Formats: sequence, C-alpha cells, structure tokens
Amino acid sequence: MTVYELDPLTDARWPAFLSRHPQSSIFHTRAWLEALRQTYGYKPLAFTTSSGELLSNGLVLCEVKSCITGRRLVSLPFSDHCQPLANGSELRAILEHLQGYRYKRRFHHIELRPLTLIDGMDQYADFALSAKFSFQTIDLRSDVDGIYRNFHDSCIRRKIRRAERENLQYSAGRSVDLLEKFRRLLLLTRRRHKLPPQPISWFRNLAQCLGDSITFHLVSKADTPVASIVTLIYRNSIVYKYGCSDPQFNNLGGTPFLFWKVIQQAKAEGIEEFDLGRSDYDDPGLIAFKEHLGAASSELCYYRNPATRLRPQSETGPPPLFRRVLSRLPDPLFAGAGELFYRHIG
Repeated sequence: MTVYELDPLTDARWPAFLSRHPQSSIFHTRAWLEALRQTYGYKPLAFTTSSGELLSNGLVLCEVKSCITGRRLVSLPFSDHCQPLANGSELRAILEHLQGYRYKRRFHHIELRPLTLIDGMDQYADFALSAKFSFQTIDLRSDVDGIYRNFHDSCIRRKIRRAERENLQYSAGRSVDLLEKFRRLLLLTRRRHKLPPQPISWFRNLAQCLGDSITFHLVSKADTPVASIVTLIYRNSIVYKYGCSDPQFNNLGGTPFLFWKVIQQAKAEGIEEFDLGRSDYDDPGLIAFKEHLGAASSELCYYRNPATRLRPQSETGPPPLFRRVLSRLPDPLFAGAGELFYRHIG
C-alpha cells in the first residue's frame, strides 16, 4: 500500500477531510498547526494512503528539531491528544512508512498521542506504550440543573455559592485586556508550581489563528483578576486547555465558579461535551477537582517508536534544581525562560 506525504497547511483536501471525519478535533486543524508553526517553528506534515481528490485517512505530525532534546516527530506537540484518523491496514501502512521515514531523516523517535486505544498498537512497527495520563470529560447533554446536582457539594457547589455572595464578576472573549489578565495570573500560577510559563507569543498566535474558536474566561473581585481559563471549541466539544489563579483569593471560590459559568455558556451554545484534558497521575488534587465537577475519568496512553520503557510523570518535567532556580527569577527572566524551554520540549 502506497503512503503519500502532504502539507496540511496548504493541501486543500485537509480541511474537507476533517469536516467529514467523526474523530477529528481542534488539534488536527490548520489553525492549531499554524499557531505551532508560528510560535515554535515546528513543521506540520501528514501521511495518507489516499491518492485521489478526497482523503479517506490521515495521520498528522510535527517535526520538532532541538539541539537539546533532539529531532523527533510528534502527533502533536502541546496537544493533550491527537487521534490517528486511520485504522486497520491503512494505519499499519502509514506507521510502517513512518518507521522508514524516521531512519531516513535521522529522527530520534516518533510519538503518538491517540485519544482512544488503538487495537494491536504494540504490533504496529515497533510502537510501545511510553506514558499514561488520567483524562476527564463532562457529559453536557443532560439539563443544566442535572449537571449542577452532579457537582460535589462541599468542594464545588458550596464554593460557587460563596463566589456568588462575593459578587465575583465573569467576563469572556478574545480581547487584549483579557489575554493580559490571563497572562498575569499564569505567571503567578507557573511560579507557584515551579514551572516555566508558556510564552505570550503562543497565546497571541492562538488567538490570531483560532479566532472565534478560542475564548479567554475571567472572574474578578471588583477590578482584581481572581482566576482565568482558556477554552477551545470544535464542533460539539469545548476543550479546557489552560487555567490559572491568584492563590490569595482561593477561598472566594473563583475557579469552581468560573467552570460553572463556562458550562452554562457551553450549554447555551449547544455543546455536548466538556473535554477537561489530561492530568498527571502524580497530581491527584487536579484529578479530584475535575471529578468533583462531575467528570468521568479514563486513561490516556501515548506511544513511541522505537519502543522505550514506560516513563513515570516525575521524569518528564524539568529537573528539581532547575525548578527551584526558575521560581526565584524576576518576572522578565522567568517569562524568558518559558520562551526558551517550550521550543525544545514539544
């Protein structure tokens, strides 16, 4: 079976293919791929067994080239999941082709991040399980009252009521002001977690490329930002991608109130699923928070070629010494560290 390479940013067949495929997501789209290219210099490419005017299958990846972490193919960088839009013999042919492509182009490895398990994945061209994460979604098809009743009483509903008594104000959109307030809260949160902040150029490029598909949500106490999240919309799904808050206001219930507002807005727009993204198993507090929102949990599995051992989450982030030094940097250097760091990790 012949495998063909295409450029998803320029091939007119790619958007039409995504519109037809039931498993396509925001992460497959040109807008997301273009934001990756503009911000980090990654080159998007896709492989298919289709040779005609219509694509019937495809696997999209990005070339990540780093002098620190090596050259590799990832499907996709900074995407919690990216389902291969192929199966059976077609997927096998594409993956076997990629193995030869990796050898020819001297890439260190290929990483796949499917949303759902692929039967017989360990038999495809020496791909093996490399990482596991917890994954949560909220079913939004029931009525609003039913969704609210499914929240944990003391951890979510009580905090929403507190936020309402405190008269927290909710706003949403794509304005520069909302982006800047999100950014300030993000710096606070990433410093608290001893992790570099994502570069501001990433969020500006996302806002420019995704347009109406991205929203910055904010809750404030008077004029002071309390918590903010970023969501993406594609078809009947809303995706939670980034979140941050000011810890001095945690007792006001801003974050649960914010998620409740986003859910109400999503329901009004006819959205059927709230994708809360992946969580590390060594962050049980985040997993518990999402489950307290009424989310159902499943397992997200990543695969690599060549096969490698399953990596604990503690080994996938920055080393402890780097994190301690990072958290003590002044804001300009702290933000600059993010500009350098994320280009290499993909």
